[in-house]
Order: sequence, then C-alpha cells, then structure tokens
Amino acid sequence: MGKVVVKIKLTNQGDVVAARRKLTTAKPRAVEVEALVDIGATRLYLKPSVIHALGLEQVDTVISQTTNGPAKRAVYEPVRLEVQGRYGNFDVVDIGEHVPNLLGQIPLEYLDFVVDSKNRKLIPNPEHGDKQMSEEY
Repeated sequence: MGKVVVKIKLTNQGDVVAARRKLTTAKPRAVEVEALVDIGATRLYLKPSVIHALGLEQVDTVISQTTNGPAKRAVYEPVRLEVQGRYGNFDVVDIGEHVPNLLGQIPLEYLDFVVDSKNRKLIPNPEHGDKQMSEEY
C-alpha cells in the first residue's frame, strides 16, 4: 500500500460541550493538521504539539505495541475529528513529535472510510455509497 496522508480537523470536545451549554463564550480550540492513514494503528495518535494546541488533559495511559516493542503512552480527553465532511469523537493517544499524526483503524471504521491503495487516497466505503453507515451484527 502506498502512503496515504489526509487533512484532518480536530476540535477540543470539552470546549464544544461548554460552548453548547453556554458555559463559555470562548470559541472551541481547533486545529487542522495532516495525518498518515495507518490501518496497522488502532486509534487516533497525535503529536504533543497538537495535543498542547488543543489544550487537552491527560486522562489515562495505555500500552501500545510498536515496532520497537511495547510503549507506555498517555491518553488524552476526546476530540471531535472531522475528515472529508464526516466526524466523530475520539480519545487521543500521544505519539512522538518526530513521527506523523496517525489516523488508525477505529476512527476509519467509525467514519466508514476505506483506503484506496491503488490511487493512494481515503474514500467512503463503496458498499455504503455516499452515506456514513454503521454495521451491527
């Protein structure tokens, strides 16, 4: 598979909730960045600089299996992730500043995207047309 990079918009979900409940008049913190689509990764992994820009607080830790073996990673408050007009809320796991932000399998499945490896792009699941769908079995 060729490398697939997409633009993603991230918004601090806590800020969104506070604004919706009229607890603040501040605009929710948001950034647009590029992320490498990685079907070998599970979650949404972001660089510390992105996490800091969004003002996210650490809520947990997780052990991630990496190419260099297990690594303890911090888990942060959820963000609203938007990709190509589709969105969902996802916890964030930190990754090193020297590696790309990673868009893993769980957000891809939730947003109903698949990788078109021939054309090196992210596309809506062709089985569902232009509609984002969930599968229940």
